[in-house]
Amino acid sequence: MTDTAAERPASPQGARRSDATRAAILTAARERFAADGYERATIRAIARDARIDPSMVMRYYGNKEGLFAAATSVDLRLPDFSGVPREEAGRVLVAHFLTLWEGGDELTALLRVGITNPAGAERMQDVFAAQILPVARQVRGDAAEAPERAALCASQLLGLALTRYVLRFPPSVALTREEITDWLAPTLQRYLTAARA
Repeated sequence: MTDTAAERPASPQGARRSDATRAAILTAARERFAADGYERATIRAIARDARIDPSMVMRYYGNKEGLFAAATSVDLRLPDFSGVPREEAGRVLVAHFLTLWEGGDELTALLRVGITNPAGAERMQDVFAAQILPVARQVRGDAAEAPERAALCASQLLGLALTRYVLRFPPSVALTREEITDWLAPTLQRYLTAARA
């Protein structure tokens, strides 16, 4: 009886190599999508950045759409706002997003692609609906106004990200985290908790 590589279970070493290859592909894809956007990023360039053959990218992710979906699978890891004093919600939200934006390329890639590509825009909308909207509901305790309040918060956070991490406006880049928080937190706080005029 012959024993082919396809029939044998993956060894722990092979599984580790596979995991490392996937991680290298996703890292390269995030960087390439963030730098070039969806349209200009190519499987060949991503494979070159990951130092692997392009066929490996196709093997793991099928096509560019599949790779983009995997590379921009975003968990914002938002804190549980039930434990945050209501008057601190804006400050906590700004600080959390700054940490996310500065901690990797996923959100930058998603923002860059979301501006120019329908699939990217749809993914951004999904993130908004699934992760940011519940924060507005939790902080305000008013489901009726939560979509508008969450959308206004998102407009500020995404506007900052666009000018600081994508377009890299010098005054925006020069701001410290503390300065950004001091400027932006009161606006988000108002969007989340102030009575509607």
